[in-house]
Amino acid sequence: MKLQKERLLLNFKVGIEALITNKLRAFLTSLGIIFGVAAVISMLAIGAGAEREILEQIKQVGSNNIVIKAKFDKANSENANKKDSKETKRFSPGLTLSDAQNIAETISSVNFVSPEIEFETSFMRDGQKNTGKLIGVTNKYFEIAGVSIGEGKYFTESQLEKAEAVCVIGRQIKAKYFAKTDPIGQSIKCGNVWLTVVGVLESGVISDKSVEKLSIRNFNSDIYTPIRTILLRYKNRSNVTVAAMKARNAGNNNQQEKKIENYNQLDRLVVNISDSKFIEPSLQIIEKIIKRRHNEVPDYEIIVPELLLKQEQKTKKLFNIVLGVIASISLLVGGIGIMNIMLASVLERIKEIGLRLALGAKKNDIIMQFLSEAVSISFTGGILGIILGVTISYAIEKLADIQTIISPFSVILSFGVAVTVGLIFGIIPAKRASDQNPIESLRYE
Repeated sequence: MKLQKERLLLNFKVGIEALITNKLRAFLTSLGIIFGVAAVISMLAIGAGAEREILEQIKQVGSNNIVIKAKFDKANSENANKKDSKETKRFSPGLTLSDAQNIAETISSVNFVSPEIEFETSFMRDGQKNTGKLIGVTNKYFEIAGVSIGEGKYFTESQLEKAEAVCVIGRQIKAKYFAKTDPIGQSIKCGNVWLTVVGVLESGVISDKSVEKLSIRNFNSDIYTPIRTILLRYKNRSNVTVAAMKARNAGNNNQQEKKIENYNQLDRLVVNISDSKFIEPSLQIIEKIIKRRHNEVPDYEIIVPELLLKQEQKTKKLFNIVLGVIASISLLVGGIGIMNIMLASVLERIKEIGLRLALGAKKNDIIMQFLSEAVSISFTGGILGIILGVTISYAIEKLADIQTIISPFSVILSFGVAVTVGLIFGIIPAKRASDQNPIESLRYE
């Protein structure tokens, strides 16, 4: 047993000495393994990061939600001027609270409907003035958004019903306007109305991608007020006022281009479904209800964030599989490179092989010598590939703003495959070297 161990160490030492003698060739041989391992690690890191990002987005939009967004249809608002036309287009009242009520009462699988109004206005307090978004909501909005109150409380039923001048603010609003005081009970002027702060939201991280793609608001920088407060104290876009009619007539008389305003009472409806299995059938019913109530005017858009994200997740998994195959091909090419160089090395060292066999070395000794060279190349290449892969993953995260997650599994997998590739592709050259005839090898020129 001891003798076998000594022979094994001796064969390994001979193989390592041969690599040290040809450092450049050994390094070039290991490049395929290095880049293959680096590709596997960085690919799996990008895939894991993308999967986590999708899961975070699903949490942000809430589960089992259907979003109905209002769109502005210019032709619909101009319909009033075409009464004498034979091709008068249908009129839509826009997205309204009646839509929300009708959906909630008609579809049994609907838990609740959260209406929202977005109002761009100015915020002012203690001489500090900035523009921002005042959002009209109900308490269901905070449940859907998955955000809780950090200070104070939610709106009371009385405040919601009576359209009281109260608000809930985000963390950034608190930091900007109430840095040195407790905001609860204090007032902030939003437009022409002073709103009393009743609550402050917990801070949260919302990515710009989520805000843009999934219509998620950055609740840290917004102010929220009861939806009836917006409609009664600010503006109800569904109402036709005398001032608006005079302005339109004046524009027509002056033959100027008419400024068409948004006629949708609401900007968005979020419909929460009781179970994910009811999302698709509920979606079909909602589409029919909205289509009928809006007289087939396309002034709305229905989005199912969870289905979009699941489809994106499926696409990214397929993309990751393709990347994995490409990375595996890199490792395969690296293994073939090792085999080619080792075969060339056998031809160069035939006399050395013949001399060792003549001095009493066994075929297994020759096999172990060349296998140790191949495995050493792949082992070293695997270590360097791990370092390069980790570096590339961090570089991608910093430079391309793509979340990457390096898992121990990806490191172990890539390194294990690299060593296995070296072992498999080193067997053929090692076997060929051991089959050399000692006498012919010594005569080889």
